[in-house]
Amino acid sequence: MHGLWLWLAPVVLLSLSNIFMTFAWYGHLKFPHVALWLVILISWGIALIEYMLAVPANRLGHRVYSAAELKTMQEVITLVIFAGFSVLYLKEPITWNHALGFSLIAAGAFVIFRAPL
Repeated sequence: MHGLWLWLAPVVLLSLSNIFMTFAWYGHLKFPHVALWLVILISWGIALIEYMLAVPANRLGHRVYSAAELKTMQEVITLVIFAGFSVLYLKEPITWNHALGFSLIAAGAFVIFRAPL
């Protein structure tokens, strides 16, 4: 793996991984009538796919990013995907409080990726 793809692969894989993670953790909320044991089994199956994407994302990503940068990247991606999921799938609005909190986390990410002082 070379060049630009080495830098982009972790972003792409973490994004895909987070889509699966979000569905595993929150997708069942639209189905409160489904038995909890069944929801857990389905979520585990979805989470397996998530892990199959996240582990390579971090393994490949660690070639060009620090562990702290990878974790920060994952958190920001998680928030972006969750915000879209919340609005589009769960039909729950993102409030100003949510937007402000997410912005503060994004500001923290900026600090992490900034050149060392």
